Amino acid sequence: MKLTYIYHSGYAIETEGLSLIIDYYKDSANEGGVVSNLLKKEGKLYVLSTHSHADHFNKEILKWKDAKKDITYIFSKDILNNGFAKADDAIYLDKLDTYKDSNIAIKAFGSTDLGVSFLMEIKGKTIFHAGDLNNWHWNEESTPEEIQEAETYYSKELELLAANVKYIDLAMFPIDPRLGKDYMKGARQFIEAIKVDILVPMHFGEAYDKAAAFSEIAAKNKCRYISWKKKGESLEF
Repeated sequence: MKLTYIYHSGYAIETEGLSLIIDYYKDSANEGGVVSNLLKKEGKLYVLSTHSHADHFNKEILKWKDAKKDITYIFSKDILNNGFAKADDAIYLDKLDTYKDSNIAIKAFGSTDLGVSFLMEIKGKTIFHAGDLNNWHWNEESTPEEIQEAETYYSKELELLAANVKYIDLAMFPIDPRLGKDYMKGARQFIEAIKVDILVPMHFGEAYDKAAAFSEIAAKNKCRYISWKKKGESLEF
C-alpha cells in the first residue's frame, strides 16, 4: 500500500484495484502532479473530504468525475449543509455514520472544529485521517477557561475514538506550528491514547522543520514518524 503526501492535509492512498484522495486542497505540482496520475489510473477511486473549510475541500474535485468514471465521493455532511455540493454529488456522513462496500469500510468520528474525521479499513489496514480533529488552543493568547474548554472538547472526542479502535496502522494528524509552543500536544495525546504504527503530519503548510520535531515524541511512544521534506513524497506501508 502506498501513501503520498499531496499538500497541507491532502493525501493519496493506493493499493491494488483502488485509490483514495483525502482532503484535496491543491496539488503538489502546478501541472496536476499526484491527481492527474490517479485520474488516469485503472481501478476504483474514492474521494473523501472531512469538512468544507477551503484548505480541506476544493470544489474542483467534483469535476474529476468527467475524467474518471469509476469514482465515489464520500463527504462530511457539513459540505452538503453549507451548500458546497448537491445531494446527489456524494455520500454524506455525519459523526458515527458508516459507509461500507466490497473495497472499503469507513466510520466518521468527531472533530474539534468543523466536520468529521475518518476511520477506514482498507485491505486489512486500519487508517485514520483526522481532518480538523486536534487539541486546538493558543496558550499564549487564550484565557485559562478557553484552554480548559479546548482540552475538554478534545479529550471527549479522543476518548470516543479510543473506545472504538485500539490500534491504527497509519494515522494522518495535524501538527500545526501556528498553535505556538504546544503545537504538538494534540498529536502526542493521540498516540498516547491509541497505539499507532505510523503517523504522518498534516496542516503544517511549509513548516517542514517544525513538523519534523515530532519525531522525538513519536519515538518515545514507539510510533514510526514520517518527516516529509517536500510535496509529492511517498511511503510504502
